[in-house]
Amino acid sequence: MADRTITRAELSEAVYQRVGLSRTESAALVELVLKELSDCLAKGETVKLSSFGSFVVRSKGQRVGRNPKTGVEVPIEPRRVMVFKPSNILKARINGLDGAGEED
Repeated sequence: MADRTITRAELSEAVYQRVGLSRTESAALVELVLKELSDCLAKGETVKLSSFGSFVVRSKGQRVGRNPKTGVEVPIEPRRVMVFKPSNILKARINGLDGAGEED
């Protein structure tokens, strides 16, 4: 398994190679998609990408945490967190199976 991180520049290059837009247009398209996703999530909306997965914003209530070094209790403020739930198709692909559950 590759321990590699894909960057915005690499996504833009992939769009450039596969779609045929200019490099500038490809970079702008990637930025626009990421901005739209970010804006929707910041508003608390769920973003569902068919055959890929869903980005869901959840609210966590206030709770008491503990400093592991000292054992002192510390309040943890309420906050919102984002969770990614992969689709069954993506899960199968990650595990080397096609959408029908058969080996590639």
